[in-house]
Amino acid sequence: MPLRVTFVAAARSSSLRAERFEDDRPLDQAGWNEVLGASPALLPLAAAELRYCAPTPRSRATGDALGYAPLVQLALRDCDMGRWRGLTLGEAMAREPSAVDAWLADPRGAPHGGESLLAFIARVGGWLDTRPVDDSGLIVAVAEPAVIRAALVYALRVPLSTYWSLDVRPLSAVALIGSGGRWNLRFEGVRAQPSGV
Repeated sequence: MPLRVTFVAAARSSSLRAERFEDDRPLDQAGWNEVLGASPALLPLAAAELRYCAPTPRSRATGDALGYAPLVQLALRDCDMGRWRGLTLGEAMAREPSAVDAWLADPRGAPHGGESLLAFIARVGGWLDTRPVDDSGLIVAVAEPAVIRAALVYALRVPLSTYWSLDVRPLSAVALIGSGGRWNLRFEGVRAQPSGV
């Protein structure tokens, strides 16, 4: 029986325009309110036999608030952004414009001194491919949007540049069905966000 891994994007800790690399801030009030609003649609995923989350405070808090009681998975951590950790893209661009341009152009590069996009996608994909197959194969994982984008690029075997074209919104959900490197995409209750978010 194939696995069904449903990724749920963590609620936010700031406006999307103020998102920071490797953001480890807790949920803000707007994030908590969004979790409450989304819970009727996302609570049924708590029935999954295996429930995981990324190690970020907002991923853990989102999973706990939804009743998942998730197990932290270090492989689901955000991309290691080296010296850009905690910066917004605009702040990194202001400090190191040519390095940001190089990073955006080359998925194998890591001019920030951290992890390349290619290594990040491979790490998340490795986690996905090593999920245990059990009787029902239902898994839920709460993670940062970047982790979900990496999982989708890996699972669908699309060009690495596709990573930049995927828009994963807080509290959206998407499922990957399959196992061992063969995955299909299934959208699950993707919820619309208010305009201006």
